[in-house]
Amino acid sequence: MKLLLTSGGVLNPSIHEALVDLLGKPIADSDALCIPTAQYGHPACTPASARQFIAGQRSAMCDLGWKSVGVLELTALPSIDRERWVSWVRDTDVLLVDGGDTLYLCHWMRESGLADLLPSLSDLVWVGMSAGSMVMTPRIGEDFVHWQPPAGGDDTLGVVDFSIFPHLDHELMPENTMDEAERWAADLGGPAYAMDDETAIRVVDGTVDVVSEGTWRHFSA
Repeated sequence: MKLLLTSGGVLNPSIHEALVDLLGKPIADSDALCIPTAQYGHPACTPASARQFIAGQRSAMCDLGWKSVGVLELTALPSIDRERWVSWVRDTDVLLVDGGDTLYLCHWMRESGLADLLPSLSDLVWVGMSAGSMVMTPRIGEDFVHWQPPAGGDDTLGVVDFSIFPHLDHELMPENTMDEAERWAADLGGPAYAMDDETAIRVVDGTVDVVSEGTWRHFSA
């Protein structure tokens, strides 16, 4: 699986180019499934914001000119035959994973079985936005805990070995300053990145590089 971990979506030419490179073919020839699940766990999100994501009205993910875009709602998967939905995922080129509540998304990735399936999907591209990126990290830190998982804690999937502080210096999130990111990273005690919405992290075969037309910072362990 190849990862493009964004803060705000595919918002500039550099991130767009990185996405096409990961796909290995034009977006117009690629099939996508979008995952809005994280929206339903976050107190600031609504059914309207989930619809806006699916309809391509924000974040520059579902509206990039895909060959096809379907909706994969993780909370529905446990109630249908596994063979049915697994074929949907195996047949797609990219998963577009919306922001919202990271721990809620992580919970349903595990409950649905998607988390267990991902290691077998070597050609799949995962494009995350905010929570859709943070879910791939080992921890999110207490600052980003809203929905409480049954077992508690702030652990996530740990597909990558670094954590992410998104939406750095966002005009609607005045608390997301570099000073706050530095404090957050110190509390985590592990490697981490703070990044604004013009930045993404690309991960292929364990190699990590930053794609940015904005501001970001790496915090060592």
